[in-house]
Amino acid sequence: MNSTVLEATPQETWEALKSDADSVLVDVRTIAEWDYVGLPTLESVGKEVLAVEWMEFPEMTRNLQFAEELLAQFGDKDPSAIYFICRSGVRSRSAAICLLAEIAGSDRNIKCYNVLEGFEGDHDEHKHRGTTNGWKVHGLPWRQP
Repeated sequence: MNSTVLEATPQETWEALKSDADSVLVDVRTIAEWDYVGLPTLESVGKEVLAVEWMEFPEMTRNLQFAEELLAQFGDKDPSAIYFICRSGVRSRSAAICLLAEIAGSDRNIKCYNVLEGFEGDHDEHKHRGTTNGWKVHGLPWRQP
């Protein structure tokens, strides 16, 4: 049982999602972020991104059902690895820690990764995101709803 959140760059995440059929990407941002900023897409590798809010919009309170909602999507077959992504890599790390705590002591063996830089990346010198690093800046597949 792995109890540590691992880390991966957006590019490492993309390569792993392409090569490991049993890996999944979970976007933990809010509905508003998915609608207005966009979502990663895995269509070219025959997968769907799982979207489960870690913080619920508009109150921005923690989704207390997060782990339950996510695990329910797997049915009887757990993924080998879950890559958690948010805007910049902060919420996704918390979500991964939560899931690992939820499955601790069980026979579930899922590797959990925090996607460094997130979907939009760090602020630039003007306090704007989406210009320095992150999933979008690295040219990885994404779409507007």
